[in-house]
Amino acid sequence: MGAAESADYGLLAPAWAGTRVAALTGDTALLQALLDVELAWVRVLADAGLADPEAPAAVAAVSDASLYDAASLAERAQGGGNPVIPLLADLRKLAQAQSPAAAGAIHRGATSQDIMDTALMLLARRALEAILSDADRAVTALGDLARRHARTLCVARTLTQHSLPSTFGLRAAQWLHGVGQAAEGLRTAALGLPLQWGGASGTMAALTTATAAHSGTDGPFDLTSRLAVALGLAEPVAPWQTNRLPVTGLGAALQDFTAAAGKMANDVLLLSRPEIGEVSEPRAAGRGGSSAMPQKQNPVLSVLIRSAALAAPGHGVQLQAAAAAADDERPSGSWHVEWQALRSLLRLAGGAAAKLAELAAGLQVHTRALERNLAAAGPLVVSEKIMAVVAPLLDDGVAGRGKKLVSEAVAHSLSTGEPFATVLRSTVPEDILSDDRLADILDPVNYVGEAAALIERITAAYPGKPSA
Repeated sequence: MGAAESADYGLLAPAWAGTRVAALTGDTALLQALLDVELAWVRVLADAGLADPEAPAAVAAVSDASLYDAASLAERAQGGGNPVIPLLADLRKLAQAQSPAAAGAIHRGATSQDIMDTALMLLARRALEAILSDADRAVTALGDLARRHARTLCVARTLTQHSLPSTFGLRAAQWLHGVGQAAEGLRTAALGLPLQWGGASGTMAALTTATAAHSGTDGPFDLTSRLAVALGLAEPVAPWQTNRLPVTGLGAALQDFTAAAGKMANDVLLLSRPEIGEVSEPRAAGRGGSSAMPQKQNPVLSVLIRSAALAAPGHGVQLQAAAAAADDERPSGSWHVEWQALRSLLRLAGGAAAKLAELAAGLQVHTRALERNLAAAGPLVVSEKIMAVVAPLLDDGVAGRGKKLVSEAVAHSLSTGEPFATVLRSTVPEDILSDDRLADILDPVNYVGEAAALIERITAAYPGKPSA
């Protein structure tokens, strides 16, 4: 099977296939990240006088992923358990042809885990830039949606049933609350992605020996600090070969984002059912159709976002299990299993973010359906308010009498179909509650609590970053 035949184009992963993050996390992107780390280290060594001044240019000339056969590297990686080892052999060979001194500078004082972990952090940083760009677009669109529908009444649902009056703006603001908070978690994770550099067993012994042999050279920590800056990564307190919290922390942030996106997708899937019809996804040519039922317009964006949200936790569990199984000074097997799990989480979050941005910006809200469904709930939708305001008027000196009478009125309306407003009017004497006051109590617009204030608080907390 040739390289093209074995490549993963995502045919079975429509949640992320074809997205920017798919390209940023592919094998070519990983290979480039590995080369970028090796090159950056050669430059640090040369600047410190630990490598020939010509070495960086020679290594830079051969640090293009297109010069390497990824399929061959993958096959040969079985020999040492990771792709860094065969890549080093090829890189040194090509660099040697550029400059005899270059090959000796490559990988000096490093180990394969240093390169692999650091490259994965670099890969994640690049992918997170794209994910956050889409997440910010979604946040901005959700804020606009919340403000636009701040006064649009709807019925809230709890445990799938009609509960109280609310506004569609608050529903959108709650989507924003989750997505915005998760995006901030991703931003924090991106800023904290650390360099990994400890040498063969985490003691930095080889690098210490190399710097000690050159008087006047900065120490190991100075050099690794420069490398972190060059790669745009955080400087760690110490090497983290078996402390896998940088990986699990990143994984958790990615899972949180897919979960927040999944929440909105779940709601859109429910609300777009024809019998509810409160929203519909933005239309696009060739999307949402059925191979057998041409009348259908499937909410594919939400379907794929939901699929990403459902898939992500499995990969997160894998990262956590690997971290818990880390042994000695170099994890045996548990380190290796992280790679695909982390890449899968980046891809799922990237796919979800891209689709969420489009969904949030183009979501169609059908106000007539919102009005219809709220009306179908009837006055019972404010029964909580009636219990609080009307029931005490009926106590007549007997505690609990009013609640009993209101409960009986509710039960009578539900069992006979007689309008609740009519039943309640016959239960409450006009001399203690006028028709106007009763109508005011039964009007759902008067029982949305602090919905408007909550929208303002949430949208102020997550203002978003409009696209240029």
